[in-house]
Amino acid sequence: HLLLFLLFVGPFNCFASYSRATELFYSLNEGLPAGVLIGSLARDLRLPTAGGQHPASLQPPLSFTLASHGLGGQYVQLDNRSGELHTSSVEIDREALCVESSGATIFGGSAAVSSSSPSPESCLLLLDVLVLPQEYFRLVKVKIAIRDVNDNAPRFPVPHICLSVPENAPVNTRLAIEHPALDPDMGTNGVQTYRLRDNYGVFTLDVEENENGERTPYLIVMGALDRETQDEYVTVIIAEDGGIPPLVGSATLTIGISDINDNCPQFNDSQLNVTLYGNSSLGTHVATVHAVDMDLGSNAQITYSYSQKVPQPSRDLFHLNESTGAITLFTKVDGDTLRLHRLIILGNGPGCIPAVITVLVTIIKVMMRPPEVVPRFIANEVEGVVYLKELEPINTPIAFFTIKDPDEKYKVSCYLDGDGPFRLSPYKPYNNEYLLETTKPLDFETQQLYEISVVAWNSEGFHVKKVIKVQVVDDNDNSPVFSEQLIELSIEENNVPNAFLTKLHATDADSGERGQVSYFLGPDAPSYFALDKTTGVLTVSTQLDREEKEKYRYTVKAVDSGFPPRESIATVTITVLDKNDNSPRFINKDFSFFVPENFPGFGEIGVISVTDADAGQNGWVALSVLNGSDIFVIDTGKGVLRAKVSLDREQQSSYVLWIEAVDGGDPALSSTAKITILLLDINDNPPLVLFPQSNMSYLLVLPSTLPGSPITEVYAVDKDTGMNAVIAYSIIGRRGPRPESFRIDPKTGNITLEESLMQNDYGLYRLLVKVSDHGYPEPLHSTVMVNLFVNDTVSNESYIESLLRKEPDISVEEKQPQISIEPTHKKMESASCMPTLVALSIISLGSIALVTGMGIYICLRKGKKHHRADENLEVQIPLNGRINLHMLEKKPVEISNI
Repeated sequence: HLLLFLLFVGPFNCFASYSRATELFYSLNEGLPAGVLIGSLARDLRLPTAGGQHPASLQPPLSFTLASHGLGGQYVQLDNRSGELHTSSVEIDREALCVESSGATIFGGSAAVSSSSPSPESCLLLLDVLVLPQEYFRLVKVKIAIRDVNDNAPRFPVPHICLSVPENAPVNTRLAIEHPALDPDMGTNGVQTYRLRDNYGVFTLDVEENENGERTPYLIVMGALDRETQDEYVTVIIAEDGGIPPLVGSATLTIGISDINDNCPQFNDSQLNVTLYGNSSLGTHVATVHAVDMDLGSNAQITYSYSQKVPQPSRDLFHLNESTGAITLFTKVDGDTLRLHRLIILGNGPGCIPAVITVLVTIIKVMMRPPEVVPRFIANEVEGVVYLKELEPINTPIAFFTIKDPDEKYKVSCYLDGDGPFRLSPYKPYNNEYLLETTKPLDFETQQLYEISVVAWNSEGFHVKKVIKVQVVDDNDNSPVFSEQLIELSIEENNVPNAFLTKLHATDADSGERGQVSYFLGPDAPSYFALDKTTGVLTVSTQLDREEKEKYRYTVKAVDSGFPPRESIATVTITVLDKNDNSPRFINKDFSFFVPENFPGFGEIGVISVTDADAGQNGWVALSVLNGSDIFVIDTGKGVLRAKVSLDREQQSSYVLWIEAVDGGDPALSSTAKITILLLDINDNPPLVLFPQSNMSYLLVLPSTLPGSPITEVYAVDKDTGMNAVIAYSIIGRRGPRPESFRIDPKTGNITLEESLMQNDYGLYRLLVKVSDHGYPEPLHSTVMVNLFVNDTVSNESYIESLLRKEPDISVEEKQPQISIEPTHKKMESASCMPTLVALSIISLGSIALVTGMGIYICLRKGKKHHRADENLEVQIPLNGRINLHMLEKKPVEISNI
């Protein structure tokens, strides 16, 4: 019964235990790397795991799953089996995650579970986790509080803050700075303090914190300000947070001192004394008063007025300009006018006591009136300034002047005072009329302004001067002038696109638009050159190649903006400087030379032609032999290839060389070419007899040998090639009982029996065989003695050998072998060479016959001096060349007539 009770009640106890916690709280710092453990849901929910109190076989496996993969799911990784929660590869940024929240994290420690709820000011990451299977099913609310770290520096919203302070601001005046620094971090990691880099001794900062925790900096005035002494202070305001280490941000703070009306107008002098002639004309300038106010703007506005103490006659006689303070003669002076006037003038400023100055005007009585000068301008005149164009023709009229005496009592004369090309002359037939005109053309570029005076005086010595200003008006009479007519430039090839070449400069003596110069390329300039019309900068838009074109020559124009425009032309020459961008180039990649063997040492084999498109040292080419330098040399200047020694085709028939060409650039460039040297054969080797090996060897020929049977052979080789190696065999001497019984094949050298041997044909036969090539121009030959002993047996070898040692008496035949020659080389088809070859062959054969005849004659004369009993003597002829006859023995070889 107890067991049944436990089985019934147990699951409900477990379920109740599992369902105690449905919310979990964790906290962790922002910015942690991936894989940091946040917490274990299985442990913190106290769920049974393998190894717990219950047997593992009775526990179904737990499964933990995020209910949704929303914003929070990207920052964590949940182990479905263990329920462990780790940070993911997506870094948690508290300021990005909780943009609107601020405040401090309430959890301490690292990723610890808390049973208390987080502060509403904290940044929370909310997750819903499903726990399965059905026996442990629940929905767990996981709240992760993100703790702030000091990863943001304070930052002012604007880089430049302006603040205005009135100059009369009292000490301890507080002015809020409207742009405080912002720090996304919270708590002590946020902005804590402000300071000034330079307070000038009159400012400081204070920080006030409102109920929301926002800190606002205030500028406090610590000393007296005076705009007239210093109107602006520029410093740097620095915001610092409370992190460890602290981070700072800064902005420029400009403190402007605004003006107040704390200064009044002042005159530099208290009194002015002025003298005025009684005959002065209306509008004559008497004096000007000027007061100064140190304030700005409207605070410094000054107006001028007469004091109440100035009598009305003086006010009527002299006019005072309220704005400028200028005093002018307003009415005509007559005999009743007072001779002394005391003018008290006030300088009035806003809110100020007026400044006072006194002007004493003394009028000097004049008994007669001065002459009058009345101008009537012909040329254009504005406010007393006459405007004349340059290049106006000579005698251009400017103005008429009428000279008269107001009293009509005195004679009046006039003259022109001042420098310039002007003339004042009487204009007849009128009296007292004068004409002002030019005497030569005016030049604006020489002088722009003239000031002349027409002076009139009467017989009493009174003078009157009329000043006239003549302004010369510029005309487009000058063309632009280049600083250089020939502009010589240089640039290295392979330049970068749009490379700068030069800046053209032209000047125009005219003024205004007429002197503004624009630059243009001439029609002969290539399209890849560009010229900025305003700045005159000349560029090239593409890479230049010296090997394609080394020099450029074209024109440029400078055009002014006058009407009509004037222009000038200059010539630009550009030299493209060489760079080592071309490797040496052989005329052919493969060279072949045919050289006869035995060519003399240091003879010219051939010329290796190589070029380099570069110039100067970059185009210098040095040749060298990469291989075979112990046999061949090359003239690096002329490219002549030579062999140091004479070449033998039989030792080596061809040579393959690699020639390197290196230029003189830095770094140097190189190329290689293949040289094939083929040695042409000449007939410099006679045939070499390989068999029989010795003149002392002999063969036993059985008398029963049938006619036509091969007896032996003569085998020879020739180291030459072609026709020089074609060998013919012939018997040129015979000795024996019946020597004509044997013949030799001229092609193969096989010796055969021609006739049946009789009883009386027994004995020693000695055949002198000539082995000859078909070389040109002279065939070479060797001879060998073939010894045949006709007998049934060889019973006495020593006797035969003694016969062989004796010199034979053999007559030499000069009959040439008749053989069909099939050389390996192709037959020459040119019919024009045949007569020459036939003639040379006849001459060669004749020479050979003559030499052979003389040799036979000498041999016969020598043979008569010796004993003639032994007729079978040997002719010893040494073999040419080295013969490697493996295991050849010098003993008779017996052949049968098989």
